[in-house]
Amino acid sequence: MTVRVLIVDDQEAVRAALRLVFDAEPDMEVVSEAGDGGEAVHAAQVHRPDIVVIDIRMPRMDGIAAIRRLTDPTAPHRPTVVAMTTFDLDEYLFGALQAGAVGFVLKDTHPQLLVDAIRAAAGGHGIIDPKVTPRLVQRFAALSPTAAGPDLDQLTAREREVLLHIAAGSSNAEIAAALWIEEGTVKTHVARILAKLGLRTRVHAAIYAYEHGLVER
Repeated sequence: MTVRVLIVDDQEAVRAALRLVFDAEPDMEVVSEAGDGGEAVHAAQVHRPDIVVIDIRMPRMDGIAAIRRLTDPTAPHRPTVVAMTTFDLDEYLFGALQAGAVGFVLKDTHPQLLVDAIRAAAGGHGIIDPKVTPRLVQRFAALSPTAAGPDLDQLTAREREVLLHIAAGSSNAEIAAALWIEEGTVKTHVARILAKLGLRTRVHAAIYAYEHGLVER
């Protein structure tokens, strides 16, 4: 299956460079480009990409505001979003993830990481740039947990176990080995957890677990 990609960046040279990278991949197709958040929201509805790769810092509507619009449950088409930025700032990292992005990559990283982030996002997973991962963990470890809502009560005991392993960064294979179950069963549990909690990806499931004090800090 070909992954349809929308590139959003206010610099034409950056968009051109990313297009060369993505179009060189046999399983990717750049369907459109946009120069700001407002254009991105419009292009997403017209071209219906699978993945939107979006810069955070842009004029007019910035990336975080656009991510909220793109991932709004009421939107006619909801693409999966991978955020990228030149500026290594916590407000961009946390703002993008909380707005609905499933991945976060710095622009100065190796292009292969961005390609991997797109493939992961298309598969329902998320990739966070290794350069910022330690800060992400520290930030959530320092949060005062909020009370979990009634949606958490919908999870079975096994699903709660799987959620804790997701928050620890375990892969499906690692979870299967730890719980002595089939990897396919883990995938089913993950899908049910996301559906019951109203989440889109494993990244958001991990954030949920930290925010609600399910993970020992």
